[in-house]
Amino acid sequence: MFPFKALLSLVLVSLSVVDAGPLSRRTGKTTLSFATRIDERGTQNIVEKDRARAQAFKNADRSVGKGLESISITNAQVIYTAQVGVGSPATDYTLLIDTGSSNTWIGASKGYTKTSTSHDTGDTVTVSYGSGSFSGEEWTDTVTLGSGLVIENQSIGVASSATGFSGVDGILGVGPVDLTADTVNNTGTVPTVSDNLRSQGKISEEVLGIYFVPASESTSTGELTFGGYDSSVIKSSVKYVPLTKTLPASQFWGINQSISYGGTTILSSTAGVVDTGTTLILIATDAFQKYQSATGGTLDTTTGLLAITSSQYSRLKTLALNIGGTAYDLSPNAQIWPRSLNTGIGGSANSIYLIVADIGSPSGSGLDFIDGYTFLERYYSVFDTTNKRVGFATTSYTKATTN
Repeated sequence: MFPFKALLSLVLVSLSVVDAGPLSRRTGKTTLSFATRIDERGTQNIVEKDRARAQAFKNADRSVGKGLESISITNAQVIYTAQVGVGSPATDYTLLIDTGSSNTWIGASKGYTKTSTSHDTGDTVTVSYGSGSFSGEEWTDTVTLGSGLVIENQSIGVASSATGFSGVDGILGVGPVDLTADTVNNTGTVPTVSDNLRSQGKISEEVLGIYFVPASESTSTGELTFGGYDSSVIKSSVKYVPLTKTLPASQFWGINQSISYGGTTILSSTAGVVDTGTTLILIATDAFQKYQSATGGTLDTTTGLLAITSSQYSRLKTLALNIGGTAYDLSPNAQIWPRSLNTGIGGSANSIYLIVADIGSPSGSGLDFIDGYTFLERYYSVFDTTNKRVGFATTSYTKATTN
C-alpha cells in the first residue's frame, strides 16, 4: 500500500542535548539520517489525502475513558523516515517521524530482533490511524536515536499485524503523550520517547525543534532536535504562543491564529493544528473561498489544488498567518507548490498550483486550519511540551524563491 518515490537525498537530523534555562544547543551534536519521500499511490489527490487526515483529527475520540485516535503520517504526501536502533546491540529500523501520533512501534516490515535488553511486558497494544492500524505486544527495550541519545526501557509496540504500511518498519511517535491513552491494555498513558529522554536526564527540557528545507532545494538537509532548538539555522528569535484550549485542536499541537491575505482578514482568530504530517496549509471553507476569490485560482481536479496563471502569480499578495501577535508572512513564491515537483503529485509540469486548500468544513469547528509542511519548510518550529507552547522562527528559506 505504500509505493514511494524518493524525492530527496538523505536529510540529516540533529539530536541536541541542551542546558536548562533559555533553550539553546550545546556544542555536542548527534545526527540521525532520514529520507523525504513522495507518496504516488494515485488513489487520492494531494488535497484528499490532507483532508482525510484533518477529518481524523476532528474525529478523535474525546469521550471519558477512551483513548484518542492517533493520526498517522502515512496519510501525508511528503513523508519522513529515520533509522532508529532498538536493542543492544541495536538493530536499525526505518520509522516514520510523526508529530500527530505518540506510540513508537516496529514490526510492519522487518521483524523484531530480541537482545538481552528486550523485555516482554505481557500487555497488548493497538493503535488505529487515519489510514492504517497495528496491533501486537508491548515490549520495553533500549532505543538509540544516535550515539548521544540512548533511551533505556522505552515502551515499544511489536506488531503482529499492521495495515497501511509497506516499505517502513513502524513509527517514531513524537506527539503529545495523551495520544497514547488506552493504546496499551492495563495502562493509562505510555511515556513517549521525549518523556523518557527527559526523565532519564538526557535532555533538560521536553522540547522538539524541527528544521525543514524546501523540497525544491538541490541539497536538502534538515534537523530534528530533542531538548531544544538549533540556533545555528534560525535567523530570528523564537516567538512562542501557548497551546490552545479549544477542542479538538487542543488534543494535538493546537494553537490559535488568524489569517490575512493582502492585509485583509480571511479567517478570524480561531483554533487549529501545527502538523508535520499534513503537506498543505488547510483552512476553513469560508476562508478558502475568500482566498480563491482573491487569487483567481481555479480547481484542478487531478491534484485537488488551485491552479493559477503566470499573470495571476505575478499579482499574488502576501498571505500572513498571525500567531501570538506576530505575522508569519508567506510570499507569493511560498504560496505555490514547487514547480519542479508538479509531476510527482500528478500535476502538469508547466502549471502553477497554490498550496492553500479547503479543510472541508466551515469555521467554528474547533479545528479551522492546519499549518502543514509547506508552512513549516519556511519557518523553524519548536514543540515545547514542558511549557505547553509552540514557537516559530525565520530561517534562510523563509523568503526563498526556489518554488
